[in-house]
Amino acid sequence: MTEAQRHFLFLSSSRRKDGNTETLAREAAKALPVSVKQIWLRHADLPLPDFNDIRHAGDGVYPMPEGNGRVLLDATLAATDLVFVAPVYWYALPADAKLYLDHWSAWMRVPGIDFRPRMVGKTMWAVTMLSDLDTAQADPLLGSLRWTAKYLGMRWGGSLQGYGNKPGDIMADKSALARAAQLFAV
Repeated sequence: MTEAQRHFLFLSSSRRKDGNTETLAREAAKALPVSVKQIWLRHADLPLPDFNDIRHAGDGVYPMPEGNGRVLLDATLAATDLVFVAPVYWYALPADAKLYLDHWSAWMRVPGIDFRPRMVGKTMWAVTMLSDLDTAQADPLLGSLRWTAKYLGMRWGGSLQGYGNKPGDIMADKSALARAAQLFAV
């Protein structure tokens, strides 16, 4: 695949617009060649309905998503690379990111989408922030994403972790900012 064929979808699940996590992700994205398409979406701007698990009820077939669900589905399928821009919230993914992944269970069961086969070979990445210097606290968040990628036959591209608590703190984490420039190098 050439650079021009790559299409990055950055999915921000922070409740703080332009917060530390998004700032760090934008620093990493600066290193992408200009020929690489970038789409930035915020879960807060595209709220999803609660996920209703009907896999074992009736025929277990889900309807085609509508509204924000359809926007996120189409953006997900169009991307070659999915970047979860997700601060660590209580050692895990923020609720919006987890809900988005829950909807993947439905999308795998919508006739005609072929969601699972179309996810094979895409690359998943994570950019996250911690308010503690112990980076092991991000392990549950990163593990969730790595296992999701593996389940769907996706490639795990890697992760970038920064430290900060108050807005703007990421700019003091020189190590994370330096690593940001290398995250998407292939």
